[in-house]
Amino acid sequence: MALIFLNGGGMRGGPLHHQLQGTPLLFVARSAPKYRYFSVGDRFPAMHRSGTGSVVGEVYDLPLTILRDHLFPAEPPELEIGVIELADGGACLATVLRDSCLGGPDLVDITHIGDWQAWLDRDRG
Repeated sequence: MALIFLNGGGMRGGPLHHQLQGTPLLFVARSAPKYRYFSVGDRFPAMHRSGTGSVVGEVYDLPLTILRDHLFPAEPPELEIGVIELADGGACLATVLRDSCLGGPDLVDITHIGDWQAWLDRDRG
């Protein structure tokens, strides 16, 4: 089992949530204010450890086999596994932007929003 912080498509209602194979949500959390947060071509979000923003996410305790066989294979190649800090000081696995992708042309900095669903909903109302 491993704690993982999800902040995009794996969250409840997201297109990758089914990859969690029914694993229940432990809690909603925020990251520590140590990250930049990007929209990658409006396809998915990405955290990077080079900032001062906080990101909204959900924490799950997933079996490693689900991470290996379901969730990680569904992630885009721009992301890799990292360990992030939560606002309460705890640590979680998370998918983070690869350093080699920082500065890419399809990145939009959404750190000021810090919430993927709020970013997607920005033009709806």
